[in-house]
Amino acid sequence: MDFELSDDQQQLAQSLDRVLREHGGFEKRRVVAATQAGWSETLWGHLAELGVTALGISEAHGGLGGGAVDRLAVLQAFGAVQLLEPYLASCVLGATAVQAAGSIAQQQALLPAVAEGRMRLAWAHEEAATRHAPLWVQMSARREDSGWRLTGAKSLVLGAAAATQWVVSARIEGEADSPQGLGLFLVQPGAAGARLRAYRLVDDTAAGELILDDVQAEALGNVADGACAAAAIRAVQAAGTAAACADMVGAMESAFALTTAYINTRKQFGRAIGDYQAVRHRSADMAVALEMARSMAVAAASVADDPDAPGAAIELARAKLVVGRHARALCEAAIQSHGGIGMTEEYAVGHCLRRVHVQDHLFGDVDAQAARLIGLSRTNKRTNPTSQETKT
Repeated sequence: MDFELSDDQQQLAQSLDRVLREHGGFEKRRVVAATQAGWSETLWGHLAELGVTALGISEAHGGLGGGAVDRLAVLQAFGAVQLLEPYLASCVLGATAVQAAGSIAQQQALLPAVAEGRMRLAWAHEEAATRHAPLWVQMSARREDSGWRLTGAKSLVLGAAAATQWVVSARIEGEADSPQGLGLFLVQPGAAGARLRAYRLVDDTAAGELILDDVQAEALGNVADGACAAAAIRAVQAAGTAAACADMVGAMESAFALTTAYINTRKQFGRAIGDYQAVRHRSADMAVALEMARSMAVAAASVADDPDAPGAAIELARAKLVVGRHARALCEAAIQSHGGIGMTEEYAVGHCLRRVHVQDHLFGDVDAQAARLIGLSRTNKRTNPTSQETKT
């Protein structure tokens, strides 16, 4: 797929590259990862100054506007340096939920602060029994005079400890897998009955498990409109899927660049190992995988802003599957090309594979996307037997 950045996007990408080289290099990342917070407020401030945190937020609410395509180059750059700051959690997932489901008053109260980097959101939707089902929710919500009370647990909440607001999905009525009866709520960290078990993912990204025991919450938007909540969840999943694809492409670019530099300088028997045919073939396969993933990341970003459009769900699932498969293959080949040094903690290429592993599992891994494609294909054939959309 042919895709070129606009002038504004190129300028932002160049400015972002300078900031990341100065404040987000591999060694500095290792230092930040060893801190208790696990992310840098200094770097977060620089990202906010550049306007990166305002991308995707409407201009009416203090943002720069745009959508998934506008964030594409930014997220690829973040994947290349394996960014630890909670950009995905707050500016992509949390902000998308507020824009899709929040009332006008809530959007005015939250989104400008998110765009300026003063407020950070965390999207709490995944549960232990979810198994990548997008609308599976068991956390319960009950109404009381002063608002709502939530009870249940959420796992894999990215940026949970860094957030100033949690956006939580809960079930008002119905079975766990029903698309009806869903609602979205705002929960204050530190609220009575709320517990957070913070942990790190394999790539050092900060995450956590939320345990809510009759915790007071504020309804996000109109909870009587369950269809709106379900649509908002789909919008967040789509934005996250496109973001994960772009992030994996960035990690692939980093791994490929490290490998190319290594095989052209590392010598065995008086020759650079890149001169050997087997190594050249492996490098060529890596280049093909990278180009395929780039195209599919663009395809995912192109449909992510309208996930309910015809064919969008299929396109997103296909992109996530292809990018995940090629990203893992490329990063594993990069480690093989490096040999033992590729698996060491002190060398960056192994961290690229860790990043890909995490991003692949977010919003449904390769196997989940394959199953999703099968289901979508069958549904499409039942509703439109003459459609050729799902043929490959």
